[in-house]
Amino acid sequence: MRASVALLCLILLSGCVGGGRERPPETVGEVDLARYQGTWYELARLPMFFQRDCLRSEAHYQLQANGKVAVTNRCETEDGEWQEAKGEAVPQQAGRTDRLWVRFDNWFGRLFPDLTKGHYWVLYLDEGYSTALVGSPDRKYLWLLARDAEVDQATRARLLSEAERRGYDTSELIWRQ
Repeated sequence: MRASVALLCLILLSGCVGGGRERPPETVGEVDLARYQGTWYELARLPMFFQRDCLRSEAHYQLQANGKVAVTNRCETEDGEWQEAKGEAVPQQAGRTDRLWVRFDNWFGRLFPDLTKGHYWVLYLDEGYSTALVGSPDRKYLWLLARDAEVDQATRARLLSEAERRGYDTSELIWRQ
């Protein structure tokens, strides 16, 4: 009987080892928001509802005097129309500039501000602030960003490798057209 109970406990505990939530992805630690501001071009992203019609996207960030970051996201659709969304980003924790909340200014966001904020985690950032990976801790969202709309194959491979190293599935990335 004692052996059966011990075996049952061992089986239950072994199920807990891999059954817990995955650790969140590693982030860069600190981002100099003054250097990060400016225009970033989306090279690729994981599929998401909000960008379902976008062929080419870009983000413009501007550091404000109050420490918040003004965000303007634009995307070009198949019919050549540009869509735009404005919002702001703030650190999730004081002093952690690599993990931000982003909230866009729309009627739903004004009614339910806590429901409409999204994670903006800077997962990778090269020393020159010319390429970056941004994602969410649940790994449902991922963007490969660069200061230029096109990058060479080596840069693309490095970004893919960094994303995969952090546990992101890159097989369904939608690339800039």
